[in-house]
Amino acid sequence: MSTASSTTITEQILSKVPAVTLGFWIIKILATTLGETGGDTVTMTWLGETTSHANPYGYLIGTGIFALLLVVLIVLQIMARRFHPFLYWATIIASTTAGTTMADFFDRSLGIGYTGGASALLFLVLASLAVWYLSERTVSVNTVNTPRVEVFYWVTITFSQTLGTALGDWMADDAGVGFLGGAAVFGTALAVVAALYYWTKASRVVLFWTAFILTRPLGATVGDFLDKPFSHGGLSLSRPIASLAIAVAMVACIALIPQRPGSHPVAALKTS
Repeated sequence: MSTASSTTITEQILSKVPAVTLGFWIIKILATTLGETGGDTVTMTWLGETTSHANPYGYLIGTGIFALLLVVLIVLQIMARRFHPFLYWATIIASTTAGTTMADFFDRSLGIGYTGGASALLFLVLASLAVWYLSERTVSVNTVNTPRVEVFYWVTITFSQTLGTALGDWMADDAGVGFLGGAAVFGTALAVVAALYYWTKASRVVLFWTAFILTRPLGATVGDFLDKPFSHGGLSLSRPIASLAIAVAMVACIALIPQRPGSHPVAALKTS
């Protein structure tokens, strides 16, 4: 076996994020929906944030719980020697639930509202991308194969998940379009991004991060539609039961949809 071939195989093994395929986006949307219902289960149902017996620090406690879980999973993800689908998606779920409770903490506990929360979180997403780019000269997910880049990747993802939650709440409440209306808006925006991907030469990196952010408010509005009361335009389903049903569907998709690690661009270059 040649040295070039050995290097190529090694780099592909070290790539620990999945290739971006249709299956990736299906599982991602399920994960964002689960993040919304799961986060609300802890802060709103178990800690009673939306009841008359609310814990005064419910959103902060929920954020602490999921942030700790997220940090543990990120460490495991970085320590892993290759791509593990269930570990990767468990980390994504942790980021979406942490994003849900963190956005609620920004919007409600800090009292800055959905507009203020979304603006602050947009700044954090752009700042994390800027630092990543200044360090690596790219923010492409195809380059996520070293611990330092993985840290940039997960920090950016966590901020984007939180931003997506705030955007979903802003669209449903402040913009007044409701949960289904918000889902339709974000679903249409994703369709436009898909069209740009297939029919134009627009930057694939920009399109990826745009779609990644947009799937979060889509999942947030769908999740809210499932578990919010009838009086607020939801179906008033049990949050724990809705979360369990989505989790089962997501596990089935991870098990049944073929997944492979993303390819590092250097690997493609060495095989040409």
